[in-house]
Amino acid sequence: MQRSIRTYLLGVLLILSLRGYAQALSEDARISLLTCTPGKELYARYGHTALRVYDKTNDIDIVFNYGIFDFNTEHFYWKFVRGETWYELGVSSMKWFMRQYEDEHRPVYEQILNLTQDQREALWQALVLNYQPENRKYLYNFVFDNCATRPYLLIANILGDSIISDFDGNTGVTYRSFIRHYTGPLSWANAGINLLFGSKADQPMTSNERLFLPEELMYFLQSAHLSDGTPLVSTSYIAPFVISATPWYASWPFGLVVFFVSVLIISYYDRKRNHWSWWLELVVGIPYILLLLIEVFLTFFSCHPLVGFGWRLLIIPVTHLCARLVYIVR
Repeated sequence: MQRSIRTYLLGVLLILSLRGYAQALSEDARISLLTCTPGKELYARYGHTALRVYDKTNDIDIVFNYGIFDFNTEHFYWKFVRGETWYELGVSSMKWFMRQYEDEHRPVYEQILNLTQDQREALWQALVLNYQPENRKYLYNFVFDNCATRPYLLIANILGDSIISDFDGNTGVTYRSFIRHYTGPLSWANAGINLLFGSKADQPMTSNERLFLPEELMYFLQSAHLSDGTPLVSTSYIAPFVISATPWYASWPFGLVVFFVSVLIISYYDRKRNHWSWWLELVVGIPYILLLLIEVFLTFFSCHPLVGFGWRLLIIPVTHLCARLVYIVR
């Protein structure tokens, strides 16, 4: 425990105290890509990526994590809705980082990068520079600038154009289909995302664009090699992400069926009584109008890249209208 605290403090003080220059790594140092498996919360469904720097000679074992954000930031939720959430690069000891995921029973996979001494040093210096107070914050973007894209770009900048990977993965797959895999196609979270996403989400991803998701980046690096044939990953243990299935009784199709049947029953009794239940239109209409207003706001006044109007927004009124036909058609 004392060693863990000492290692954590050493790493933090090292980064905080040096500006523009960092202690050189030893020849035995190594830098790894850490890939964390999905959690239960929506923001954790896609996994997480970080970089580990381990140097036994210099007693360094720290993790650089681009996924830090602060709920206590002034007007946090307003900024989150507008897509103006500022994330930052955080540093912690490896033991403290792992303890968080062990507590949540989320495996973390490590891929040791096969870098030369000069490349390790360059990557280490870049991470230190990124952690300086004036550099550590960045405007988060779920698909274009996140915890996975930042480490990848650092590695790519160090290695130049020499990274070659045979892993095509989900190249050519749409953003919507890709995200649906992780949220679960039958989950309510996926239903909400589908309603908010517009036509931009149906564009196919290029080979680099798909690397915004940690699992895709993990497999990309696993099969990557340099132009001289040297594997980019020297040592690793990885496995596919396990995505929890949504129970049928908690799925959005079941909920839609319940909604349809409920409106159908009310419409049948309205017909029997020859009386229109206007309260039902308010119960359905008001939330739907609020949804449309949110859609308008996100489309025209936010920075979210994939939000927009789409045909899926018609699912609610069309289902409601079909159930009401029992009363309308006589």
